[in-house]
Amino acid sequence: MIEQRKQAVSIRLGETDVRNVKRMAKRLGVRDSDIIRYAIKSMLGRNSPLCDEAINGRNLLPVLVESGDELIRYFELDAYRLESIINQHAGDELRVDRDDIALLAMSGLREQYLVMRMKDGNGPAPEALPAARSLRNYLYDKYVYRHEEPRGNDVKSIADSEIRVGQRPAA
Repeated sequence: MIEQRKQAVSIRLGETDVRNVKRMAKRLGVRDSDIIRYAIKSMLGRNSPLCDEAINGRNLLPVLVESGDELIRYFELDAYRLESIINQHAGDELRVDRDDIALLAMSGLREQYLVMRMKDGNGPAPEALPAARSLRNYLYDKYVYRHEEPRGNDVKSIADSEIRVGQRPAA
């Protein structure tokens, strides 16, 4: 029989976080520790590819796109650190372009600046584009769905992916 012992871990939480944990536990009728374990398991589930060093390059991109702005802001990840996380040990066919990693790093910044960078000053006004959704569509289109036709300057081709907002390319 495999022994699965639990280990006590000490964490520091702010007063507001402790109060909210207690309120949630009381409302759900569970212990405070159950809420904390749920939060940890939920976070680990959402970000599990980060636990697997064999997942890198474009295969790591979906987890960073989906929860990246939270991770980037909380851990203050810059483009240099993100490139190391994404492209370390990735083969040439899996590598993510530095410009695209810089866009991802900027996803926690103001939307107008991100859209201006994505459009390189051309295209519709920033108010016309939901930046996070545009960035998500652009990165998924380029690295996850992988169109086979060659593209010019991929950062500028965001306009092409913007036309297909919410649509997946035909396989």
